[in-house]
Amino acid sequence: MKLIRFGEMGKEKPGVLIDDIRYDVSPFIQDYNEDFFENDGMQQLQRIIAGHRNDLKLVDKNIRWCSPVARPSKIICIGLNYVDHAKETNAPIPKEPIIFFKSSTALCGPYDDLIIPKNSTKTDWEIELAFVVGKKASYVEEHHAMDYVAGYCLHNDYSEREFQLERGGQWDKGKGCDSFAPLGPFLATPDEISDVNNLNMWLTVNEKTYQKSNSSNLIFKIPFLVHYLSQFMTLLPGDVVSTGTPPGVGLGIKPEPVYIKTNDVIELGMDGLGSQKQRAKNYGS
Repeated sequence: MKLIRFGEMGKEKPGVLIDDIRYDVSPFIQDYNEDFFENDGMQQLQRIIAGHRNDLKLVDKNIRWCSPVARPSKIICIGLNYVDHAKETNAPIPKEPIIFFKSSTALCGPYDDLIIPKNSTKTDWEIELAFVVGKKASYVEEHHAMDYVAGYCLHNDYSEREFQLERGGQWDKGKGCDSFAPLGPFLATPDEISDVNNLNMWLTVNEKTYQKSNSSNLIFKIPFLVHYLSQFMTLLPGDVVSTGTPPGVGLGIKPEPVYIKTNDVIELGMDGLGSQKQRAKNYGS
């Protein structure tokens, strides 16, 4: 299945994507939130599609695409999870996953504008493979880890590098700005993805390719990440985990870094997970 959400900001509704056509399931499902994932919502959704396919209303093609999951309790990100990305940022290759968080208020739709924060001069891009937690996870053994994955999404982990790296403290202040976590366009259930460890990905800025890689290059794979994270915190249904970005971020461009400017267009895509497009706007414009 491919889960979507649609509608104006603050009025989002759940839907499904079938053969590239959006259908409304809001008469049957309240939302794709913690309660949905925790209470066998996926199985319920399968039954709804099987029994009511002909009753589902089409979603108008002009209606906004939203994040495919409602505001999660946590957006957990893994830093420096590609060897080449660690090298381009002059960072050591991590021996254990580097964990940081994005604010849930950073979450937005895949085609929403990127809002360059107030006083920002170093807003940067990061294409990432994300997964969504399907059930409560605590002290999970690695060989059971995939039982806790509801599905996969495309994520752009936007970062403000000055806020992140030059203002002291942890990375979070450069990661949680509004619009810094476009997710989607859909959540693909595991059966939709033949091999999550072999997904090509790409990102362009103004049609120039900066990132081009494959999920096979992840240092720490998804089963280990589920296991590892669950040793330190309880993962709740609907939580989003973003697995890290490959090389090609603006910070790593030589001889001088390249950062996002007003009206820049950022496009990205991944095998089986669709594509995104954001246009950069200044805060308040």
